[in-house]
Amino acid sequence: MGLTGIQIFKMTPKKNCKECGCPTCMAFAMKVAQGALEISKCPHMSDEALAELSEATAPPMKTIKVGAGDNEYTLGGETVLFRHEKTFVSKTRYAVALCTCMDDAAVDAKLAELQKVDYERIGERMYVEAIYVNYEEGSDKDRYVEMVKKATATGRTLVLGCTDVEVAKAALEVCKDGKPVLNGATAANYEAMNEVATAAGVVLGVAGADLNEIYDTVAALEKAGNKNLVIDATGATVKEAYGNAVQIRRAALKDQDRTFGYPTIVNLAKVAHGDRHLQQALASLFTVKYGSIVVMETLDYAEALPLFGLRQNVFTDPQKPMKVEPGVYPLNGADENSICLTTVDFALTYFVVSGELERSGVPCNLIISDAGGLSVLTAWAAGKLSSTSVAKYIQENVEDKVKSRKLVIPGKVAVLKGDIEAKLPGWEIIVGPMEAVQLVKFLKDLTA
Repeated sequence: MGLTGIQIFKMTPKKNCKECGCPTCMAFAMKVAQGALEISKCPHMSDEALAELSEATAPPMKTIKVGAGDNEYTLGGETVLFRHEKTFVSKTRYAVALCTCMDDAAVDAKLAELQKVDYERIGERMYVEAIYVNYEEGSDKDRYVEMVKKATATGRTLVLGCTDVEVAKAALEVCKDGKPVLNGATAANYEAMNEVATAAGVVLGVAGADLNEIYDTVAALEKAGNKNLVIDATGATVKEAYGNAVQIRRAALKDQDRTFGYPTIVNLAKVAHGDRHLQQALASLFTVKYGSIVVMETLDYAEALPLFGLRQNVFTDPQKPMKVEPGVYPLNGADENSICLTTVDFALTYFVVSGELERSGVPCNLIISDAGGLSVLTAWAAGKLSSTSVAKYIQENVEDKVKSRKLVIPGKVAVLKGDIEAKLPGWEIIVGPMEAVQLVKFLKDLTA
């Protein structure tokens, strides 16, 4: 935060009331400084003081909204350089690039392909969230507008890569309701682009030959009253793009320089053109360091799976383990007569176990009960995985869904076998292997 609790306290109205959620103004000020309360919670703060304090206590990186409706995304708002310090706030969004240099067939094929990447993992929908529509200088304006229309029809959030003011105006006429990013401000055209973006009510992207030029352009736009910005950190090479992204984030968070306190775009379709494997590797890099929107030439299902998995890990609060939703998960075409297995809701355990079960090819129902997001032994030691919890969950949520009465429990909690049998009359409790990798042979032998 920009101010300490003492500094905030000096600016409070000293009403000493309980309406703010704290018994004293000092306690309130300390909570605001720690980020536990919003300064607007004080009902006695004047508008002038509220505006000043809100600006001073806001994160050093501004929070920017792009897109509209279900496709509205939050960028920025970060407060730390490293995830382990606290947590990252706004996850990286991935975009696929279109360009006026492509023919119509290639554009249509790419739009169709990107929509195939759409699945759910641990309660989170994973799909290509944005489309970067690039205008090459000298291209036909009407064709670019038609390309923007096609991209808009997909329902994805758009990023318009266009430095031509008139072309940008025409493109925004057909997509401004979707609140795209107009990535087109440079040192040469920022005044005109600022007018276009402000009139359309969209976020303006700022690029430059180097960090100094970008800094000066951002400062000029802020002076003109526009702080609804993102910074294009791409650069001419991979090395330059990486350096830009890191230096922009460090300047904002460590040096508290709010001129660089904006989310960033990294266009890998530009710096690694034609090399999809390099783009995939770099997308992983810039997910961690520090792209808010990462643009690639293509992103198919095989490439998306590890990338989205990495993003989910990086942008999860390190203090809160990832959990899967409790339920019955049929695998390998299982039905109500298939054998049942149970394990905990810790995401890593679920994916390891389910992967081995799928590899076995044996139809089975994997039962996940609430274990607080802990691993098997940790959940057992904490009392989250017990004969009572397993039996109760099966009686309330499973017995009316399956006819099989065979249940395999993790080998590491074999001690629970007798108690579970006593609490689940009619069920055969089978102790499974100690390690998930042994499940393939175990299941094949069991069902032979």
